[in-house]
Amino acid sequence: MAGGLAALLDDISVIARNAAAQADDVAAAAGKTSSRAAAVVVDDAAVTPGYLQGASPARELPMIWRITKGSLVNKIVIILPIALLLSWIAPWALTPILMCGGTYLAFEGAEKIWEYLLGKGHGGASHHDEGGRSEDEVVKAAIRTDLILSAEIMVISLNEVADEPLWMRAAVLVVVALLVTCGVYGVVALLVKMDDVGAHLDRGSDGALAALGRGMVHAMPRIMTVLSVVGTFAMLWVGGHILVVGVAEFGWHAPHELVARLSGLTDIGALSWLIDTACSAVVGFIVGSAVAGIVWGVQRARGRSHSPGAESQTHA
Repeated sequence: MAGGLAALLDDISVIARNAAAQADDVAAAAGKTSSRAAAVVVDDAAVTPGYLQGASPARELPMIWRITKGSLVNKIVIILPIALLLSWIAPWALTPILMCGGTYLAFEGAEKIWEYLLGKGHGGASHHDEGGRSEDEVVKAAIRTDLILSAEIMVISLNEVADEPLWMRAAVLVVVALLVTCGVYGVVALLVKMDDVGAHLDRGSDGALAALGRGMVHAMPRIMTVLSVVGTFAMLWVGGHILVVGVAEFGWHAPHELVARLSGLTDIGALSWLIDTACSAVVGFIVGSAVAGIVWGVQRARGRSHSPGAESQTHA
């Protein structure tokens, strides 16, 4: 009896050590894949605060929490099973799906630029002034954009562990989804509440702390503006990059080779990356502008003219 118990304990010990080793493997793989998707993670963090501009301070954190939950649903409930299934039965389908997402990102980024250039506005009113329904629309729009960026993150991560067993791929993607989502929206929450922290320091402190608080309050509008610009550029960059890589995988190598040739003109890593990024953004802007023109044309034909400048012309 004692010998049987000892053997059982030994078996449990072996299982525990194997489980610990496998957990370490999952953690290491998740760290590696997360670093590969770092650029898209940065884009995600830059894009989201733009959706919160105009929201009342009391609604900012609840909105971020709703977007966070939507992001987890995107990654774990929607993207994870689809990505694993497609990687098993139809790996060729992942690229077209990503290209559709890249086109949507390019459209959103180009639309924002054309609206700015041609003077489309909202009369100074916030999207959030219309009550709970418009807040729901803003949250849904943020979650839709997150779906595309999350798909890019998850597919990049999946490619890094494509040779691992199915359970390992699933475990790594779950860990990546949790780490990335908590990291991105934790940073977003800190950014959008930084002015409140500054106001609190200004009211409750003296000297250097009060001055720091005032500086934070005054700096936040500029920071949010910069993040909005970065977020728009990020949508063009990521969308354009997806499209350039995607068409190369389907046999049209000229755009990818041109971008590689231009970025290879310098041996300076950072400058080469900037050239590559700028070229991808140009591609994103061109494609996004074409899609925006089609969308506006369809809307105009249906009597719903929302093209840039239409509102200002209507009220002129």
